[in-house]
Amino acid sequence: MKIAILGSGGREHAIAYSIYKSKKIKKIFCVPGNAGTAEIAENKIIDINNFEEIYRFLNKEKINFVIIGPEQPLVNGIVDYLEKFNIKVFGPNKTASQLEGSKIFTKNLCKKYNIPTADFGIFENKEDTKKFLITAKHPIVIKADNLASGKGVYICNNKKESSAAVNDIFDGKFGLAKNILIEEFLKGEEMSYFIISDGKNIKGFGTAQDHKRVGEGDKGKNTGGMGAYSPSRLFTKELENKILSKIIKPTLEGLSDLKTKYKGFLYAGLMIVNNEPYLIEYNVRMGDPECQTLLPRLKTDLLDILIACIDGNLKEIKIEWTEKKSLCVVLCSNGYPDNYEKNIKIKNLDKLKLDNANYLFHAGTINKKKEIFAIGGRVLNFISLSNELINARINIHNNLNKLDWSEGFYRKDIAFKVINK
Repeated sequence: MKIAILGSGGREHAIAYSIYKSKKIKKIFCVPGNAGTAEIAENKIIDINNFEEIYRFLNKEKINFVIIGPEQPLVNGIVDYLEKFNIKVFGPNKTASQLEGSKIFTKNLCKKYNIPTADFGIFENKEDTKKFLITAKHPIVIKADNLASGKGVYICNNKKESSAAVNDIFDGKFGLAKNILIEEFLKGEEMSYFIISDGKNIKGFGTAQDHKRVGEGDKGKNTGGMGAYSPSRLFTKELENKILSKIIKPTLEGLSDLKTKYKGFLYAGLMIVNNEPYLIEYNVRMGDPECQTLLPRLKTDLLDILIACIDGNLKEIKIEWTEKKSLCVVLCSNGYPDNYEKNIKIKNLDKLKLDNANYLFHAGTINKKKEIFAIGGRVLNFISLSNELINARINIHNNLNKLDWSEGFYRKDIAFKVINK
């Protein structure tokens, strides 16, 4: 088979690596890919939001199957577009992708179908929002309604922070903002829960704990993700049953009432409060860096799972995982998530110890004349599998020390709630 994967991050490298191991693969294309994917696939520099150009490429190369990595093309309707040409594509359609594309869409769905989530209010302009904040109880959560690459969420401890968040969003930091969402602050512990669906059947696809904040101890600004571990320490079968019955199944029922089916990965960002799940948000694709943490634990052929999903045969597939635990640490460019330099050379990659328990997935990198350069805020993902997360952390830190990249930084405490308990 000839496969095309759309995207350029660590998630897409992890997907490409997992699929590369399949015996069914003839060739993989990554659009546009990164320096890591270039080692196992052919990168094609095409704008993934230019659907016509994507179709011409797929048609020319006679691609059998397309996997959409990031959220923007999904929200823009690339699945609907490609399916018109009878191209097999993995990911949800435009209607279903509103679960991530509009936080307000999801909140209203929660309200209608009694899905547990934080109480919320929707505001259309800066003046009304700030008027509400005068008497609002803090801490409070303020969200941009539209896509914001995981960064459009503010946890505000006082009126000054709230006012600054409102200004950021309505002044266009995350694009045109017609609405803003304000939620009550839920005190608990976050958990990422994944399913895969073929439109008829659903199967669990693992759990993880992401670390969004840039600083040690989960402090500082929100990022796209500084690291993750899998499985979540909170996971139990009892909790999973609650998540499925109270959150996932009512959501899919709501989409069905809108005359659409969900196909693809669905990632529920949850807050667990006294062993009860509350929905924070949905992502309509694999998380990043959760994907990098999850896929090395997968024993079943990923391509078999994705094909069964698109063909409506997910029920026939048994998804198996290793018992080992997985840790991912993201190496970022100095200055991230604010301003950072680009085109910084990365040396010493050949010194890393990589094997069937230790992985490196590229994110913001590019290959120029056989040398690797950092071009993004999140640059490299270091992953290790072990029976104990403390050993996985030691393995990752050993590799980071070997790399010795002074132009970057990383959080040294990923999974600290488990390791330091």
